[in-house]
Parts: sequence; C-alpha cells; structure tokens
Amino acid sequence: MLHVDLDQFIAAVEVLRRPELAGRPIIVGGRGDPTERAVVSTASYEARAFGVGSGMPLRTAARKVPDAVILPVDHEAYLAASDTVMATLRAQPGATVQVLGWDEAFVGVETEDPEAYARQVQAAVLERTRLHCSVGIGDTLVRAKVATGFGKPAGVFRLTSGNWLEVMGGRPTRELWGVGTKVSGRLAKLGITTVAELAACDPQDLVPEFGPRMGPWYASLGRGDGASVVDDTPWVARGHSRETTFQRDLTEPAQVDDAVRELTAHVLEDVVADGRPVIGLTLKIRYAPFVTTTHGKKIPETFDRDEVLARALDLAAHIEPGRPIRLLGLRAEMAMPDDARKGHTPTRGGW
Repeated sequence: MLHVDLDQFIAAVEVLRRPELAGRPIIVGGRGDPTERAVVSTASYEARAFGVGSGMPLRTAARKVPDAVILPVDHEAYLAASDTVMATLRAQPGATVQVLGWDEAFVGVETEDPEAYARQVQAAVLERTRLHCSVGIGDTLVRAKVATGFGKPAGVFRLTSGNWLEVMGGRPTRELWGVGTKVSGRLAKLGITTVAELAACDPQDLVPEFGPRMGPWYASLGRGDGASVVDDTPWVARGHSRETTFQRDLTEPAQVDDAVRELTAHVLEDVVADGRPVIGLTLKIRYAPFVTTTHGKKIPETFDRDEVLARALDLAAHIEPGRPIRLLGLRAEMAMPDDARKGHTPTRGGW
C-alpha cells in the first residue's frame, strides 16, 4: 500500500497561480493580513526554514520572516486542486484509493514493483496538476504513512516489518503517526521514550495510563502494526465545526452570548445539510493571550435547533467570567450511519 502526500500543498497551489512566487517564503493564513488575528494554515519550505509552522499566530510568523509573502486562505482553490489529484489517483491501474484529506490518500495496489508504481503515480499527478507529491510504501497503513516523511520532498521510501525498527527504533515516540507531544510525554513518564522501547513493552502495562483500548493501540503503533487493507468506502464526517477569531477580545457576557448563538447557527446550517442528528457538542475557548481550553458533553440525539443552542449555552457557562476571549469555536458531533467507514486516523480506532 502507498501513502501519497502532496508536498506543501496549499503553498504549491498558490505558486501555480502566481509563478513569480516560486522559491520565496510563502505563508498562508486568515485573510492574509498579519495585523489581524489569525493563524498560519500552511507555509512553504522556505518559510518553514525560519521556524514557521501551521497553527502559529500569523503576526508571529510575519515577524520571523519579514520578507515573506502572506496570502489569504482560498478554500475553493485548494478543494478544486485536491479533487483533481484524487481523480488522478483513482485513474491509476488497479488502484483502490482511500482519501485522508485535501492533500493525502492511501492507494492500495497489487504490484511486484511498488517503487516503480509509486514513481508512476508521482508522474501522473505532476503531469495532470503540476503538483509534486511524496510516496510512502508500507505493508501496513501505519508504516506507509510514516514512510512518506522519509521521502519528502518528491521522493519515495519504503517501510516494512523488515526495516521498521532499523529506521524507527531509535527515534522518539512523538514521530509516530498518532502519537503527539502530549502522548509522548505520558509515555516518557512510564520510561518509554523511543519507538523501540514502545514496540518492546507489554501492551497491558499501558492500560493503567491510557485505558484498555488505547494502551494496546499505542503499543501496536510502536511496532508499526495495524490494518493492511485500503478501504475506499467514502469517509463520512463525524461532525461539523466553526470557529471565530475576534479582532478585539470579548470581555462582556453579552458579547460571548451573541458569539455562541452565531456559531451555533452556522454549525447547524452544516448539520442540517448533512441530515444527521446532533449527539454531542464541544466548545473551544481561547483566552488572551493564547490559552486554549475545551468543554464538551454528549446530548440526547436531536434535530431541535433550540435544544442544541441551549446545550451550547450550557457549555458557555464554563467560561471564566471577566477573562478576555480571543477565539470561540463550536463542534457538533453527529450520529454515524451504520455503513460508515470505521476509523480515519490511527487514534480513532478500527486500524
């Protein structure tokens, strides 16, 4: 199986539209105005060399790279480019394609020469879209996904059970797909700091810290194990979310109330279009200067707008009074259809 990942996708799409930007540091975020509150959506390799990364405040990124070209986010352009890439992947001989997002997908294929097939995929995507991609080859989805990082940019790399520990064993656990900084910190408290140590541990030793499902799962990630079948069942979103970064901090209860009502209205537009009931809500609060908390709860299955709004306002009651707020976000989790694909990332089960 192959993991195809488009290189600096959003920045690359912008360069296609503005060829004169090739080779320059590019930062994409918000409305493209670093004086406004917004975060970086993506950055070109040239900008990343200065320490710019996704999620960084746009103002901070602009200070790091004063001569960067800062552009507004154009969702429609990126979606159109993504659709063309995925259609190209599906057109490859014998390919089964499992889309993971705008810029990445698994491709399952039976071939005696996966490297040659990977290069064929790269050539097809480049010819059709003028976009470069990296390809990871693996005998599990996890190994293919991790392999891609060693192929960047525009290369091919293979990880299998035979070379997994040789390549990954001495690396910190945070480099595993599905293990971020927080989880790696919790593993470190158990004396597990490398992939090899995680692979060698008794999965049951992780249960007290991570629970009966996720404990063994993290152990399997350390070994690179998991599913070895690409599933092209269309992905169904578990929920819809919206968030707003305020150019001026919210400081009054009435402002917060209005903002939550507006967010709820926008989220419900997406939910109604999906036609599935809401079963849970999560409110995201970012206090000034940049401290983020979340509050969530399951709710009885409902289509009732007033009920959803009432539950969202209940969550807003957790907001600390008098503390300035720079961002609010609301996510509505929806009931999943019976035939939906199980799992999407390795931390959501099913793999």
